[in-house]
Amino acid sequence: MAEDMGLDLECYGMAGVQTPNLNRLAKEGALFTRAYASNPICSPNRSAMMVGVNQNIINAQHHRSNRDTPLMAPYKPITYWLREAGYTALLGHSTVLQQGTKIDCNFKTQTTGPYDGLTQFGIFDAREDFSADRQPFFSQIQLKVTHRGDWWQEVRDVSADPVDPKDVELPPFFADTPEIRYDWAVYLDTVEYMDAEVGVLMDDLEAQGLADNTIVIFIADNGRCNLRGKGYLHESGVHVPMIVWAPGLIDAGTVVEELVTTTDISRTVLELAGAHQPDYLTGQSFLDVAANPNHEYVRTARDIWDEIDECSRGITTKDFAYIRNYMPELPWATDQAYLEINRPALHVMRRLKEQRELTTAGMTFFADQKPVEELYDLRDDPDQMNNLAGDARYAEVLHDMRMRESQWQAGNRDYGLIDLGRRNPGQGLGAQLVREAVKRDAPELWARLESGELMATQAWKKYLPKKKPAN
Repeated sequence: MAEDMGLDLECYGMAGVQTPNLNRLAKEGALFTRAYASNPICSPNRSAMMVGVNQNIINAQHHRSNRDTPLMAPYKPITYWLREAGYTALLGHSTVLQQGTKIDCNFKTQTTGPYDGLTQFGIFDAREDFSADRQPFFSQIQLKVTHRGDWWQEVRDVSADPVDPKDVELPPFFADTPEIRYDWAVYLDTVEYMDAEVGVLMDDLEAQGLADNTIVIFIADNGRCNLRGKGYLHESGVHVPMIVWAPGLIDAGTVVEELVTTTDISRTVLELAGAHQPDYLTGQSFLDVAANPNHEYVRTARDIWDEIDECSRGITTKDFAYIRNYMPELPWATDQAYLEINRPALHVMRRLKEQRELTTAGMTFFADQKPVEELYDLRDDPDQMNNLAGDARYAEVLHDMRMRESQWQAGNRDYGLIDLGRRNPGQGLGAQLVREAVKRDAPELWARLESGELMATQAWKKYLPKKKPAN
């Protein structure tokens, strides 16, 4: 599972990037063109995938929430059912950046150990590389390099063939400046590094004689780490890459254009393992989805992210995308500390906005508030620049989308709407404290960040006040 990445692979047509290993998996397996995360932020979507149920149904919709609260009955992690079926649940791999052991679920977990949901909360059996003597196994490996981090510049520095900023193609809602092109090129450098990690993992499978009876599913946890990406219900935040490699089960070169969502992975994994598939699962198997489509639409949702209280819901069909913003007074371009520290484009485009040099498309992200409803024709407007919600010609489509969301609400309990207006987003979080400390104690660093320079901002934690020892 890659982190914070859109359809930014060579096999999806992304300009400037080379991903030979994932190209190979797509060529020998199935490339899914319409896979969606259920939330544009890592922990809610990971929670949904780990349980096989939409995050808002299991009260896991707020980022990094409920870490001391057990999953409510009858829900259990899919690894519980896999282990009941005789599988060993393994986490991470020693060859990937920082070992690939992230879980990040919004309910009480322990990394390893048994699970009963009452006093035992282990999700995996071991932090361990997959191996022949652990068969049958389910191995979850996080590919962290594409997540914003101080390693980004290091990855570019050691690349034998770094991406040329001149070769990248920016979406229309970005300003085309040298700083933004460079940041995008470095992001693609991390995508290439991640692709090389996939190659190493595949080599390990083959060296151990495991390739013939192992199914590989590649996906990203949410959209790319940039404006209108991670954290937002637009396509660049929830539309993710998905490749399934399963020789003998999936025909080589299959391209699946039907809608799938991340909870479909959960059910499919249980089906492939011959494990119990509880009735509460909200996903559907994708094994024959090309012949028998599972979804008329996929549903997405955004709720609290760090100190920002937010509530939006999305419905995406094959042709249209609908977003209902319950807090339209909150703009997309907030002063969220995480974004300010990790989005060079944000600062560059703020400056251009002040200088009245942003294009109309570039101004989209900086609107004073959001519309209550958004409707986009994805066939003609994949970048979602033209909101059709107020266009009378699309009144019937808008009504249909509203009805789909209403029907979903009528059939499900959405905990993110139940607590709306009574929420308490986190305050005094790490990113907020770092921003305050750097602005105060190292203003020259903050000025470089605001100029659009790609900075190693995780190292800025050294500016935090040292905690006083307890008496």
